[in-house]
Amino acid sequence: MTEQEIKTIVTRQRKYFQTGSTLPVNTRLNALRRLYTAISGSEKEIHEALKKDLGKSGFESYMCETGLVLEEISYMLKHTARFAREKRVRTPLAQFHSRSFQKPSPYGVTLIMSPWNYPFMLTLSPLVDALAAGNTAVVKPSAYSPNTSEVLRKILSQCFEPQYVAVVTGGRAENTCLLHEHFDYIFFTGSQAVGKEVMRNAAEYLTPVTLELGGKSPCIVDQTADIRLAARRVVFGKYLNCGQTCVAPDYIYCQRSVKDTFIKEVQKQIRKQYGRHPLDNPDYGKIINEKHFDRILGLIDEKKVVQGGGSDRKTLRIEPTVMDNVAFSDPVMQEEIFGPVMPILTFDSIDEVIHRVNAMPHPLALYLFTSDKKTEKKVISRCGFGGGCINDTIIHLATTEMGFGGFGESGMGAYHGKIGFDTFTHYKSIVDKKTWLDLPMRYQPYRKLHEKMVRFFLK
Repeated sequence: MTEQEIKTIVTRQRKYFQTGSTLPVNTRLNALRRLYTAISGSEKEIHEALKKDLGKSGFESYMCETGLVLEEISYMLKHTARFAREKRVRTPLAQFHSRSFQKPSPYGVTLIMSPWNYPFMLTLSPLVDALAAGNTAVVKPSAYSPNTSEVLRKILSQCFEPQYVAVVTGGRAENTCLLHEHFDYIFFTGSQAVGKEVMRNAAEYLTPVTLELGGKSPCIVDQTADIRLAARRVVFGKYLNCGQTCVAPDYIYCQRSVKDTFIKEVQKQIRKQYGRHPLDNPDYGKIINEKHFDRILGLIDEKKVVQGGGSDRKTLRIEPTVMDNVAFSDPVMQEEIFGPVMPILTFDSIDEVIHRVNAMPHPLALYLFTSDKKTEKKVISRCGFGGGCINDTIIHLATTEMGFGGFGESGMGAYHGKIGFDTFTHYKSIVDKKTWLDLPMRYQPYRKLHEKMVRFFLK
């Protein structure tokens, strides 16, 4: 799209929002119902697009994308009416007689920018929250997943007029034009580098933002863990979507005494879950493009590979790979891997782990495998991270009952369920003061009696 076309979309959405058309709860619910119906009717087309872009199987596409969006819509259909109500709160005695309440109000025209790794879910989940809260939305999916972006465009064009929800396709030029526009809220999911650019542009208009970024999420395995189960769940979380998951365990921090046992179990699980020839497994995905394919291969040190390491440039596939004897100074530890490479590092004490994790940029997720409750409490309390799991990986993001988001360098803000509604909502604090009584103590001229009254009320 051209700069003028994008400007026209934003202008029309602002005009439409100002009519108040998005505010009635029934309007919001009807919008969500239309979206649910369209997604359900397009499931085959959605999954075919995800297969072309990322090599995802139909099972994985539903489990990690389509199903999660439908679940978010279902949740909002059940709860939006309650979330949108005014909430009465206690009024201080000094403000007698008044009614105090909070009024949930949408921000207005929102921008949702999504990435390529889960292109369907990470576009529509925040959109569902934005619509439930009563906003309009301009949606910008990634240019790296063109097939899914086209399906998104078709679905959203089928459900909504562009003054309500509009899709902008394209690449960097369109991103730049969008970020130069004045939005009332920006929701961005992607890399830290682009997140910084989003925040810089948002500052021009003092626009609030949610940034869902990434980072090197540690997976800690101590000597008390159920090693066989830990290996099974780590392999699932690490190699899901070929490791192209923002909350994938980026590296394994394993207690030295159980490292060899853990590696053997991981090797068994890779063979069990992906077969002896993963590159021939039709349900194993692919790397998004050749640029990322080459970047990931550049992080693999063949001398340290104990499992996998093979690749196929024609299909952009890299085997589930495990590297042993990795140091924090190695190239694979200098950036987020975002691929099917599992580096394994060792520790001797949990205090060493806490010190090391906190010395690095705050990760989006942290995973801990242990049966020691003291260790569990110590790590969860003292390490800084967005969210995570104890004795599992990934699954903390698949719930509408908890917010999902980053911390520090891995982002700011959260969404999903009620917290997603809150993210796209401004709560106006209002005092409705009655007219039949007007206490004189706040007015000049100030008197000793009035001062005593103020001190009585305010203490």
